[in-house]
Amino acid sequence: MTVTAHATTTFDLGPARALSCRECGHQVPLAAEFACVECFGPLEVSYEFGEITRAAIESGPNSIWRYRDLLPVPSDVDTQPNTEPGLTRLVKADRLAAALGVKSLWVKDDTGNPTHSFKDRVVAVALAAARQLGFTVLACPSTGNLANAVAAAAARAGWESVVLIPSSLERAKVLTTAVYDGALIAVDGNYDDVNRLATELAAEHEDWAFVNVNVRPYYAEGSKTLGYEVAEQLGWRLPDQVVVPVASGAQLTKVDKGFREFTELGLVEAKPYRVFGAQATGCSPVSAAFKAGLDVVSPVKPDTIARSLAIGAPADGPYVLDAVRRTNGAVEDVTDEEVVEGIRLLARTEGIFAETAGGVTVATAKKLIDTGQLDPDAETVLFITGDGLKTLDAVQDRIGPRATVPPSAAAVRKALES
Repeated sequence: MTVTAHATTTFDLGPARALSCRECGHQVPLAAEFACVECFGPLEVSYEFGEITRAAIESGPNSIWRYRDLLPVPSDVDTQPNTEPGLTRLVKADRLAAALGVKSLWVKDDTGNPTHSFKDRVVAVALAAARQLGFTVLACPSTGNLANAVAAAAARAGWESVVLIPSSLERAKVLTTAVYDGALIAVDGNYDDVNRLATELAAEHEDWAFVNVNVRPYYAEGSKTLGYEVAEQLGWRLPDQVVVPVASGAQLTKVDKGFREFTELGLVEAKPYRVFGAQATGCSPVSAAFKAGLDVVSPVKPDTIARSLAIGAPADGPYVLDAVRRTNGAVEDVTDEEVVEGIRLLARTEGIFAETAGGVTVATAKKLIDTGQLDPDAETVLFITGDGLKTLDAVQDRIGPRATVPPSAAAVRKALES
């Protein structure tokens, strides 16, 4: 569908028809806007979907573009240079299920994306929209995974990139962004400082698409594809409950939105499901608000090894609270020690090495089960959103060789016996 944003400008963003305020409902034409002019609430994409069938989706590309008729992207998006993320593994996690005491458990393993995190999904959608909106530079503030995804997607598209990161970011994430040779700027401060700086720069540079600032409504829609894929991979049905890591909170709200859209379109049968959010105790403003029964989220100063979740003022925090309460879920948090044990538990039971955010998800699932909040008899999906190779510093002092021995079989036997 082509929508007129201004008298002389039209944008082909597929089924997207407008931007709607999540607070007051005010609508504006499709454009690079992210805040409502009436109430300053956040904007999100509104759609007019055509007929969508399972067969049409199944015949599509083996990437998120199989869902292009549900995203704010042009119909020919799969012909444009992009990183083509998505359709990652849904792993039947029987050994982890046994360790946690869960009857039926799945792991949505998004470490298999091009830059090894779910951020490739949201950046791919943001880039497709940015092309239509007339931008020429791809940019972002980031805690690491987004930095990787933006730098890689820009390189693939032949665009320049500008990436802002906290100077304390994990070395692995710095290197895996710098390798794409875009403009990588380290900022003295935490993510919230970097994000404020990005907002200033977005106002100064009209040709820079800050994926999570001025094109955020489009960018955030990419996370819906996680919900779509889980439903499709389960045989076109919804799980009973999911555990999703929470940073800004957009991922959790969009997974929920994906489930609801599939239900409304008749692609899956309607059923109750529960959504749980996972945070690290050192940056758990949404968990704190949930436990206190509040509707607002008070900012905090992050202090956790889970840096990819270290957003002290989460933009979608209130909407996370809405989603978990509507679905009878919860938001819980875990300590850094529990995060590391979550990483190790997933690795030794399922052979999946997750970054610290994955450790948060696994450890939170365990805590939710132990406290009786998560039903161990219900089919559960855990979202693992990034690769452990990005956060080696979290485990490097805790694991290693069992022994160092001379090159002899006897020495090996002795080491194994001990």
